[in-house]
Formats: sequence, C-alpha cells, structure tokens
Amino acid sequence: MNNIELSNLIYPDIEKTASDYEAMYPARNLPEGARVTRLGPSPTGFIHLGNLYGAFVDERLAHQSGGTFYLRIEDTDDKRFVENAVETIISSLEFFGINFDEGVTADGDIGSYGDYTQSHRGEIYRTFAKKLLAEGWAYPCFLTEEEISKIREEQEALKLAPGIYAGWSKYRDWDKDPEVASEVEERIKAGDSFVIRLKSQGTPNLPAEELKRTTVVDAVRGKLEVPENFQDIVIIKTTGIPTYHFAHAIDDHLMRTTHVVRGEEWLPSLPIHVELFKALGWETPIYCHTAQLMKIGEDGNKRKLSKRKDPELSLDYYRSQGYHPACVREYLLTILNSNFEEWRAENPEADIDEFEFTTEKMSSSGALFDLNKLNDVSKNTLLHIPAADIACFLKSWSEEFAPEYEYVFRDMEKLEKILDIGRHDARPRADLVYARQIMEFIGYFFDEAFEVKDELPAEAAADAHEILKRYLESYDHSDDNEVWFGKIREMAVDMGYAAKPKDYKKNPDDYKGHVGHVSTVIRLAIVGRAQSPDVWTIQQIMGEDAVRSRIERSL
Repeated sequence: MNNIELSNLIYPDIEKTASDYEAMYPARNLPEGARVTRLGPSPTGFIHLGNLYGAFVDERLAHQSGGTFYLRIEDTDDKRFVENAVETIISSLEFFGINFDEGVTADGDIGSYGDYTQSHRGEIYRTFAKKLLAEGWAYPCFLTEEEISKIREEQEALKLAPGIYAGWSKYRDWDKDPEVASEVEERIKAGDSFVIRLKSQGTPNLPAEELKRTTVVDAVRGKLEVPENFQDIVIIKTTGIPTYHFAHAIDDHLMRTTHVVRGEEWLPSLPIHVELFKALGWETPIYCHTAQLMKIGEDGNKRKLSKRKDPELSLDYYRSQGYHPACVREYLLTILNSNFEEWRAENPEADIDEFEFTTEKMSSSGALFDLNKLNDVSKNTLLHIPAADIACFLKSWSEEFAPEYEYVFRDMEKLEKILDIGRHDARPRADLVYARQIMEFIGYFFDEAFEVKDELPAEAAADAHEILKRYLESYDHSDDNEVWFGKIREMAVDMGYAAKPKDYKKNPDDYKGHVGHVSTVIRLAIVGRAQSPDVWTIQQIMGEDAVRSRIERSL
C-alpha cells in the first residue's frame, strides 16, 4: 500500500480534488492593494471586547483599501457550542457598527466564498486531508491517550520536548515497515479510531543555535524570526472534524484572505501555521498579531482583562450600560492607533472614517484599557451627536434594557431639550456619558425619579423656608435669565446675604452667607442637587406649573 492507496482507503468517498476547490473559489476580482479580512469567532455565547477590537482592525483594513470583510463562524470545537450564540455575535457586532460585506448573517450566508460556517465545510477539509495523505505530508495515528501519556513521561525523563514527532509514533513511517503498514490497513478497515497528523519536516530537539528559522513579516510587529515546527500536530480528530489549525488554513486560502488579525496569544502557533501553508502549497496570509487588552489591577500593575474578574470584557456590559456605539468605536481607535487622538484634536468634527488607520501605528505591547478614559471619550463624542439622535438611542436602549424609564420618553421634544442643555455654550457642558448615567443625571426633570440628594448649605439652612416662600412669590416664568437672577440677588441682600461670594469671603462677619448659598437652596428644591446645569434653563424646560409644584412640595 502506498500513500495514494492509503488516502483512498481513508477517504473512499472523496472524489473532488484540491484543484476543483481552487476553481470553485478563484482569486477575488478586487483593486490592487485591496485587503480581504475576516472575523472568525467561536459560537461560545460570550462575545467580548477583544472580538470587537479585532473586528475594528479587520473592518478598517478592508474598507479603507476597497477590499472585503467577512464573518466566518469557527465551530469545529462542538463541545463549546452554545445555542443562539451566532445570533448574539451578529447582533452585538451590528450594534457597534461593524458591517460585513459577506459571510454569515441572521438571514443566511451572503457571498460567493461560503459556506461560511466551518461545521458545514467537512467535505472540503477531508479533500485536503486526503491530498496531504496522498503526498506523504500526513499519516493516520492510532496512539491512545494512555500511550501518549507514557511517551510524554519518557520524554520528560530524557529531558526532551514533549509531543508526538519524528521517532515517537510508529505510525509516522508506516510505509517503511511492512508489519506497521499491514496493521494500519487492517485497523482502518476494522473502523478503529485514529487521528490524522501532519508529518512535520522539522528537526526535533536541536540546540537553540542550530534551529532553522523562517522570517515572517507581521503587519503589527515587523519581522519575526519563527523557529521551524517539528510537532506532528493533529489536523483531523478521531471524530473526523478538523482542528482549528487545519480548518483556518484551508478557509483563509480558499476565501482568499490577505490579512489575518488575531491576538498575540496565537504567536506560539505561528510555526505550525507556516508549515501547514507550506505543506498545502500556498502562500501564507499577512498576519497581524495585536497586543492583548490589559488593565491596571488593584495592585497597580498591568494585567490581562479577565472574563471572571472584569465585567467590562463582555460586550453585553456596554450594551446593558448603554454606551453609544460611536463612543466605543472612538475609544477603541485611541488604543488601536497612537496618532488618533492627535488627529481627532485637529479634526474635532470629522467623521471617524476619515481617519487613516494603519497597522504600523498599533502597539505591539499590551494595549491598556481604561474605563475612565472611555467615559471621558464618551462625554466628548456625545457632544458631537445631535440631541435628537441621542434621545432615539436612549429610547431604544430603554426598551431593551431598562423599561422602567418609559416615563422619560413620553415627550421626546422635551427630552431633546433636556439633553441639549449647555451643549452649545462657549465651554460646552459634557455631562452625558452612557444611558444609565444619563437617566440618573436627568432624573430630576421627572417626578418619578426626583429626590433631594444633597444637604442645605449651613449658611442658609435656617432661612430655607423663607427663601423658598419669597422665591415663589416673586417667580415669573417669563423672566429672562438676567432678570430672574437679579431677583434672587435682591432677595439675598434683603435677607442679609452678600450679593457676591467675594464680598462674603472678604468680610464673613458682615453677612449670613452669600447669594450662592441662597441660590443653592432654590436649586435643591427644584433639582435636588447642589450641582446642576443652569437652573433658569432647567425651569424653562420643566414649565411653570412643574417649577411651582417643586417649590410648594419643598415648602
């Protein structure tokens, strides 16, 4: 039995050839320099910030070059499959403005290079496994887990690298031993379980200085010296399902992927993937190994974002809190490209898509994620989004995540005015951060949420009732801001308070307090807080009846 006969024995039903699939999935007709990228999440039910981080890189690389960005579902690990996870992936990425040109969608596949779900591509993987078997690049291996454990114990005793490679599986060179060849043939015909391993061409256990190395140009990290692989990795499991290593190489080639964006945790696998592409006779795509997302831990040191410790790793966190997708995208660019913040300062009103994203400006060390910085970016980003758009976003968010706020959306015109307070001043107020914070911040406009949160100023506490009584008597809703505050100042002076804070500070014994203390009593009655946007503006939006009701309630 030779290699071709072995491949036919294992895959008797596979009639298509590698050439058939090359013809089925031809080179894409794209402009010169166009990039083809993909996002390949596993349907585990957990879509995280790292997925969005990588997707943003994929999307920018493809769309800025006139290329194609597609979604592929990598579900070869059936043990991790979670029901409805694919729908979650699609809806989450769509929410954050990640738009695919082709691939898996909620309504089926779009594009000419599918099927885009790996579990549906079994015949393709078997065809290329058959090709490698026929060419002597792969072999069936019947080693059991117990046998593999004994091999590793022996390797450990000999201080050799662990694994299955040249010299450790009798099935590797089955064609050189008639007895083993006969055993392989009989066991395949008997239906015994086996895996298919890549027959690596690397030399194992060489001293570091003798290791053969290959240069790989990484789009983020530059030239990488990669040691050759010598492990006979599994490419087809006993179930007949391909491993990630094998499936991704085939899919990236046939789908004509030019750039593979993935986290730096995949760097140790790079030698394996380089050899797989070589074995299959293909050019490797350009890899872009991004830095891991880090945060400052409680001990003050950087650490990797953790699914267990950090709720902000999950995209659900940002959706449930109500971060506007534009804010998240804006923030991600600040940690993806070192020159983005400088560009934004020079182009405050420009569309984010006008920024020229480059892998050269990406950090190759840990990318520091800072929730406080996200909040700051969010404040500034929302300043450039019309209040009407923010109001619609809040309504949509509330319907999905916080229906208890339905009263906020009974009057959308009023809500727009609330959201617009101070945003067009010479020094715009940046009070809005994310939906839950906004609901809390504007709650004083609504009786359902109003509560007095701060204490009366000590200087005016004794006069609070009288201050509010006089205020109510003098209140005229048609007064402009200047007349309105003039009345408060006049009342303050009449009651023994300084007309200006600096006068009180200079001669504290001459006054009970100053006009600011008096106005704070009024502010607390209307807003419930010692700090708020301009009270006159708030009153104009609330309406006269609501203002009088608040004062009367406080009295």
